[in-house]
Parts: sequence; structure tokens; C-alpha cells
Amino acid sequence: MMTLDTALQALLLAMFLGGFVSGISGFAFSAVAGAILLQVYPPVFAVPLMMACALVAQLYSLISLRNSMEWRKALPLIVGGIVGMPIGLYALRSVDAHTFRLGFGIFLAVYSAYMLFWPATFSAHKKDGGVTSYAIGFAGGVVGGLTAFPGALPTIWCDLRGFPKDVKRGMTQPYIAFMQFAGIFLVFLHGDLSSEFVPKLLWSLPAVIGGCVLGLALFGKVNDLAFRRIILAALLVSGLALAYPQLL
Repeated sequence: MMTLDTALQALLLAMFLGGFVSGISGFAFSAVAGAILLQVYPPVFAVPLMMACALVAQLYSLISLRNSMEWRKALPLIVGGIVGMPIGLYALRSVDAHTFRLGFGIFLAVYSAYMLFWPATFSAHKKDGGVTSYAIGFAGGVVGGLTAFPGALPTIWCDLRGFPKDVKRGMTQPYIAFMQFAGIFLVFLHGDLSSEFVPKLLWSLPAVIGGCVLGLALFGKVNDLAFRRIILAALLVSGLALAYPQLL
């Protein structure tokens, strides 16, 4: 039987690692933190806590990297995502979310594992996507409502377009932050929080921020190729985190 001290240690470790991965890559907080946290706490408690902490991590990164944020390029993604997120949350009640998460998790894992071995010089066309930007943002919002990973598709899209690391981060970071805020707002609007939510959130914040500080410090030291590999590795972890529980 897990003691209170053990549960608290697991909470702090999960939040630190989630903050670290989010700090260095810009996403994948819930994939990493959830692998530990969902072994200790029920999803009804763990998921809202992870969403709140992931938003804190995103806001910290946004402030720290504010001079490199690509708000104009991210705007079409954000607009599309805001439309798509409620649809994804609504679909969560009416479609087979179990099968969708399994399929999307396998797709992420296969894509990222394959692209890790793709030549580093590969890139798609870099010209503005126009309507495509809105479509990618919309699809990411729908996927985010169904899986809690809204940043996966925009991250893949930016990677395929061959953007340097600062542009990738500058486009996806604002998008993910907005999607997480929209998701939390809509979920909290329809659900009750445990009385333990606020105390656990307060315990978690130093670990989240500590992980973010370390991750952001390493982000500033890696080159474009290393960052691309980090992104693909984070996508691989996210895909496995989505698919594995659906197979049990």
C-alpha cells in the first residue's frame, strides 16, 4: 500500500519531469507526468491537476521566451484550435475515444520513430500555409479535446516545414498555451474539483517551475538538429503514453 510520503514523492517527481520536458521541448508535459501520476492518483483527480500544471509550465515558458514568440504566425493556428477544441470535447462523449486514442497514439509513435531516422536536411515547403494553418490548428484542437495533446499536429506540421527551433517553438508554444487554457476552462465549467486539488497544486508548483527552469536552460544550448530530435523523442513518448493504456 502506498503511503502519503510515497504518493507525495511521486507527485513531485512527475511534476518536475513534466516541467523539464515541457521546458526543453515546449510540450509533452502530460505525457511524461501522467506516466507516473496516473499510477498513484485516479484520472478524475490527476488529469485536471496535470492540465493546470501544464498551463503553468506553458505560461512560464511564454514569459521566458517572450522575445522569440511568433504571435502573428501562431494566430491562425490559435483561431482554428479554439473552434476545434469544443468539438473535440463534445465528441469525447459520443465517439469511441478509446479506439481514437489508441490509433492516434500509434500514429504518433510510428511517425516520430520513423522521422528520427530521416535525413536531417529534409524539409517541406516553408511558404505560408494560408488556410492550411487554420486547418492544422482546428485539427489540433479536435485532437486535443479527445486526447489532451493539442500540440501534436501543429508540432509535426512545423517540423515537416523545416523551421528552425526558435520559429517552431515560437509558433507552437502560444498555440498550446491557448488550447490548454480553453480545455481547462471548458472542463472545469462542467465538473467539480476535489478538495485536495488546491493543496496538491501548491505542492506541485515549485517542482513544475524547477523543471521548466532546467529545461529552458538546456533549450538555449541545443542546436536545430538536436532540438528536432528532442521534439521527435517527445512525440514518441506522447504516442506511447496515449496508446499503452488503451492496450491494457
